Amino acid sequence: MPFIQVTLGAGRTDEQKQQLVRAVSKAAAEAVGVPETGVRVWLVEVPAELVMAGGQTLAERTAAAGQAPG
Repeated sequence: MPFIQVTLGAGRTDEQKQQLVRAVSKAAAEAVGVPETGVRVWLVEVPAELVMAGGQTLAERTAAAGQAPG
């Protein structure tokens, strides 16, 4: 039974998050040949102020780009 944790910066809509876990679940089931009922997927959201890449937080990067966090 696959256990899959997806960690992402906060800021996605509930619909986007639901689409993501559904797509990951389906792909994992197909990849390892198990029924989708045997796959466990969960999301961990990290505040945009606590995700850093290239010396900038996600909040700083999205603010500079004029976008919503995430």
